[in-house]
Amino acid sequence: MTTDTDPRFAGLPGRPGKIIAVHLSYASRADQRGRRPADPSYFFKPSSSVAASGSVIERPAGTELLAFEGEIALVVGAAARRVALADAWRHVAWVTAANDFGLYDLRAADKGSNVRSKGGDGYTPIGPALIDARDVDPGALRLRTWVNGEPVQDDTTAGLIFPLAQFVADLSQHFTLEPGDVILTGTPAGSTVVIPGDVVEVEVSAGGVTSGRLVTTVVEGPDVAFDAAVGSLPAVDDTQRAEAWGSREAAGLPEAQATGAARTALSPELRAKLERTPVAGLSQQLRKRGLNNVTIDGVRALTPGAKIVGTAKTLRFVPNREDLFASHGGGFNAQKRAFDGVGEGEVIVIEARGETSSGTLGDILAIRAHARGAAGIVTDGGVRDAEAVASVGIPVFSQGAHPAVLGRKHVPWDLDVTIGCGGTTVQPGDVVVGDADGVIVIPPALAEEVADAALAQEEEDAWIAEQVAAGHPVEGLFPMNDEWKARYRAWQETK
Repeated sequence: MTTDTDPRFAGLPGRPGKIIAVHLSYASRADQRGRRPADPSYFFKPSSSVAASGSVIERPAGTELLAFEGEIALVVGAAARRVALADAWRHVAWVTAANDFGLYDLRAADKGSNVRSKGGDGYTPIGPALIDARDVDPGALRLRTWVNGEPVQDDTTAGLIFPLAQFVADLSQHFTLEPGDVILTGTPAGSTVVIPGDVVEVEVSAGGVTSGRLVTTVVEGPDVAFDAAVGSLPAVDDTQRAEAWGSREAAGLPEAQATGAARTALSPELRAKLERTPVAGLSQQLRKRGLNNVTIDGVRALTPGAKIVGTAKTLRFVPNREDLFASHGGGFNAQKRAFDGVGEGEVIVIEARGETSSGTLGDILAIRAHARGAAGIVTDGGVRDAEAVASVGIPVFSQGAHPAVLGRKHVPWDLDVTIGCGGTTVQPGDVVVGDADGVIVIPPALAEEVADAALAQEEEDAWIAEQVAAGHPVEGLFPMNDEWKARYRAWQETK
C-alpha cells in the first residue's frame, strides 16, 4: 500500500486520483501527424505509472519503440464540475513538467486507449517542482525537452490548438475533476524514440519561474516474455515506427507511397473513358502490349451489373496463426485502417490468397468505405453479410459469400503494399476496372493509352457487327482485310 510519502509522487502534492492525457494538442505535432483535431480527445493513465525526477524507465526486452513526450502537467487544486471556460483556470493549483512515455510496440491492440502502451510502471514521470498557477500566464508557458543534453523539443503554449483552460472546462462537463488530479496537456513536435542509456530531461518555465529539469534514464528491462495466453504481444510495423520516431525519415524508412487523396487520382476525363470501356476490351489492348497476367481471377460482382473504376488501395491478409492474430487482429488493425483511410475514387483490393471459407469484410466496413467515397472493393476471399453488403450501394467483387468471421482463416497484416489478388500482382495506385467479365489491373502509365485504344476498338467492332447484321459474311470482315478497312475509314470520315 502506498501513501502520500511514496517517493514516486515526490513531484506532486500526493497520489493523483486521476491522470487524464490529451491525445493531440500542439499545432506542430498535428502538422507532423498530418491531422488536426476539431476538439480535444483524451485517455487515462493509471496513478501507478507516476515516477519522480531521477527515476528510471524500463524498455521491455525484445521491444524497440519506446518514445518520450515532454508535456506540461496541470494539477487540479479545486474541484471542477461543469465549469465555464472563463472560470476554468482558477481550478488549477500548480503547473509542472511531465513525460508521457509510450511503448509503440503495444499500440496495435489498444490504440486510442493506450492502456498497455502508456500505462506501464514509471511511464509518467512528473516534477520535480510545482509552479503556482496563479503566478503564470497559461498562454505563455515554455516547454523544453533534452535527450542526452541535446535539445529536441522547444515550444510554448501559444502553439497549442486549444488553450490549457479548455481542457479543464471540457473534462469537467463529463466528470468531476478533484483536487490532486493531473491533466497531461499533450506534446509538441520532436517526440521520438529513446534507447537504454539515454537520459531525457523536461522543463516547464514561465518568466523567472521553472519546474526544474525532470530527469529520466532509460534502462533495459528484464527478459520477461509477454504471455500470449492472456493478452496481446508486442508487434511493430513501419506505420508504428514512423509515428514513434516522428517521421519515416527519422525512422530510416523509405518514402511512403501516397495514400488517399494525396495519391495520384484518375482525371475525370480518364475515369469517364474507363467507365465506358468494357474490361474485355481493356484486356485485349493490354495483351497487345505484352501484358497477359493482369486479371484478378475468380471474382464476380456481388450485385449484377456493377462496374468499378478506381485506383488500388491494397490490404494484405496472412493465414491465421493464433499468436499473430492476438497481436495483429484486434484493435485498430490493418483491415480497419484500410477502410478508415480509403480515399475518394480508390478501390480497396484485398489479398486473401483465394481462401473462400471465411469473410474478408462485412456490411459495417462496406458502409465505411462507401461513406469515404471509395469506388469499390475487390477481394479474392469471401464476403460476410452478403445481402447487407450488396444493399450498401458500393460495388463489391469477391469469390462469393461466407458466414464465418475474418479470424477463422486470416490475420490482417499490412496495407498500401504490393499484394497478390486472384493470381495477379496489384500495387498501390494501379488502375482497377471491373464489370460482368471480371476485374483487370492496369499500370497507371498505360491507362490512358489502353482506354483510348479500347474505345476505338469498340467503335470498330460495333461497325463490323452492323455489317454482319446486314448480311455480310465474316470472312474478310472479322478481322478486316484491306478492302473492308478502306470502307471503314470512309465511314469514319462521314461521321
